[in-house]
Amino acid sequence: MGAGLPLLARFPRLAIPRPIPLRTGAEFRLTGAVRDRAVVLVNGGSGRDVPGTWSASLEWLVRRVAPRFPELAFLEVRFRIKSWHRLDMCADDALAATEEAVAAGAREVLLLGFSMGGAVAIKAAAHPAVTAVLGLAPWIPERLPLSTLRGRRLVVVHGALDRYLPGIPGVSPASSRRGFERARAQGVDGTYTLVTGGIHPIAVRAPWGAALAMPRARRWAEVIAAELRQFAPKRPDSSG
Repeated sequence: MGAGLPLLARFPRLAIPRPIPLRTGAEFRLTGAVRDRAVVLVNGGSGRDVPGTWSASLEWLVRRVAPRFPELAFLEVRFRIKSWHRLDMCADDALAATEEAVAAGAREVLLLGFSMGGAVAIKAAAHPAVTAVLGLAPWIPERLPLSTLRGRRLVVVHGALDRYLPGIPGVSPASSRRGFERARAQGVDGTYTLVTGGIHPIAVRAPWGAALAMPRARRWAEVIAAELRQFAPKRPDSSG
């Protein structure tokens, strides 16, 4: 096929997602066919400049919820560098994935960010196709401008037991709540949900490579699916 075609046109629906390059040098994995609406998923990071990885939490969620939403495409992003100190670089990777979805036909995009990915999603929300940001245990630092959320919906879902501990990644619910309230004070529409018993990761990577669900993972999936139902195109009523 012609090299000038959008990447997603050259890599249609993938039975087993494999990495597809983005213009930035990052990669994404596609689940589902791109139609009217797409979900771009971005991962967490660390305080060091380390190569990006595929998120076990996001991978597990996509495998869990995508079959319920065949009308949505899911694009999991692997950053070039996953670091709190490279937010602009990570946001550019998210924007590149959004551009690919739009080039393939998506008219609306929901940015879903886990942990540091919450801040990345908010920064990338300036793209005109983005209509909503869904933050899962999101890091929303005080210094992060929220003007990109104007006219968009912000949904935050956080595990009630999430905490930062030495050597163990975490974001406190109080922190994300402050970020959410800051957005609400600026006129942003949205909701905030606590997952009772939830911790920071939704899934972790097993030594053999599989994504293993953590306690309350199914509850996370149900809350996220409820938001995706609002974002997905309305299905025709077959009752009549």
